[in-house]
Amino acid sequence: MKRIGSHSVFAPAEKTFAERVVHSINKAIENTELSLSDGQTALIISSTKGEDLDLIKPSSQVAEILHYPNTPIVVSNACTSGVCAQIVAARLLQSKQYKAVVVTGCDLITEFIRSGFDVLHALSKNPARPFDIARDGLNLGEAVATMVFVDDNHPSESPCWHYESGSIHNDANHISGPSRTGEGSYLCLQDVLKDTTIDTIAMIGLHGTGTLYNDEMESIAIHRAGLDQIPVNSFKGVYGHTLGAAGLLETNLCLHSLEKGIIPSTKGYETQGTTYSLSVSSEERYFIPYKGMQFIKLLSGFGGTNAAVRYKWQ
Repeated sequence: MKRIGSHSVFAPAEKTFAERVVHSINKAIENTELSLSDGQTALIISSTKGEDLDLIKPSSQVAEILHYPNTPIVVSNACTSGVCAQIVAARLLQSKQYKAVVVTGCDLITEFIRSGFDVLHALSKNPARPFDIARDGLNLGEAVATMVFVDDNHPSESPCWHYESGSIHNDANHISGPSRTGEGSYLCLQDVLKDTTIDTIAMIGLHGTGTLYNDEMESIAIHRAGLDQIPVNSFKGVYGHTLGAAGLLETNLCLHSLEKGIIPSTKGYETQGTTYSLSVSSEERYFIPYKGMQFIKLLSGFGGTNAAVRYKWQ
């Protein structure tokens, strides 16, 4: 499976859930030959809460606007939803049910969501500081992001990103707290590293929420997987936590950056604040892009869920 289109946007607040999703999809497919009305393209929507806690109605509205003949597949698996949706897309293409898959992630930040994180004392009054010793919580953000996939037999005139593997594990640790040993994330990393070598991994996009326990857990998982020296980043200090959009937004941004030879910075990071050191920097780092370079996106979420995907540039 390979990516042939993508789009990410921070939509105006007056836009509805369906309007944001439709806008992003149209932008992502405008330079392709795909049509969501032909019955040969699957539509997956990633969201944790939908609109007013309703996932069905806004998804149906998206299908109606785009003249999509089937029922959209909705993936809602806490904050790993965006990565899980990419894995579902790969499985659909591997099953030969569709010729292409469009995956969109979106969430609206409502009072229900804000108050939920507030009760957990997870929100910071300051910009998030992923992995920093002074980190004290996350920021919430809104975004919509889309990725378009076709099977590997689809003709391509230039190098592109190919989905290589994905993994989902639940460590069943706690309804809202991550595993203290990073078990679920570690198992996901082990899975996606099968059949490859660590020296081809250009970077790892981490969840990096800026909360005390999530960042610590990720550092433990990275260390256990022997990936301490691989460059990592988090976008939470720039865009906040975009929930169901995070996996798609952050994957998009990392893949585009790597194509240009840029390892994205981690805004807010200054001093190591996790037990195990990570190759994280507040400044952009540069390298010469090369065919065969690989990227891993790792996320974790409430309920003990963890997910990872690996992509290869070829």
